[in-house]
Amino acid sequence: MKPIERGEVLGLAEYETIRPHFRARVIDEKKRRRVAVGKNATALFENRDTVLMQIQEMLRTERITREAAIQHEIDTYNEFIPGERELSCTVMLEIDDKDERDAFLPKARGIEDAFAVVVDGERATGHTTPDRILPDRASAVIYLKMKLSERAVAAIAAAARGEAHAIELEVDHPAYRAKAALSREVIAALAEDLGASLRGPSQSGGAGGGAPGHGKLE
Repeated sequence: MKPIERGEVLGLAEYETIRPHFRARVIDEKKRRRVAVGKNATALFENRDTVLMQIQEMLRTERITREAAIQHEIDTYNEFIPGERELSCTVMLEIDDKDERDAFLPKARGIEDAFAVVVDGERATGHTTPDRILPDRASAVIYLKMKLSERAVAAIAAAARGEAHAIELEVDHPAYRAKAALSREVIAALAEDLGASLRGPSQSGGAGGGAPGHGKLE
């Protein structure tokens, strides 16, 4: 999947004019990419649109206008773009009670390596970069990439067409164990991502461009 390029990122004033439409479209897209894994973990599978919105929203929130700073944000968030035969997801560990959360996160240290996409019994374990791993506890927001085999990619594509394949997202850590079967809608989104990574897709045209829409999910 092609990284975000500078020419796709709008300036603050231009982004403000298209923001309501763009955000609504990407929020709808996120709905079909979100998976609850047990009661305290939610995963969002990322694609170019979700990453581009994060870039635009960060520039807007921080009022970033310097060219070097804009490029830094692009480079940072491009790490979330999945590569060939790869899935990228952001996992949120969500515990509302502060005391419970503060007790859980140290126990969950190392949970970054406990997430996996499992396709017909074959595990693709998630990995993050060393700089994102905290020494004494788990981060409440975890960025993961999973490298899939050709067999797993083919199974996901077949499942998106309606064939029967077991595809799950699971976490197996002493402090937290859960699994979730992926819905047909999520599988279809992943098949699109994997197909795009193998094709070398054309760009969406940026925040103001015509990336594919998928309709309202509410």
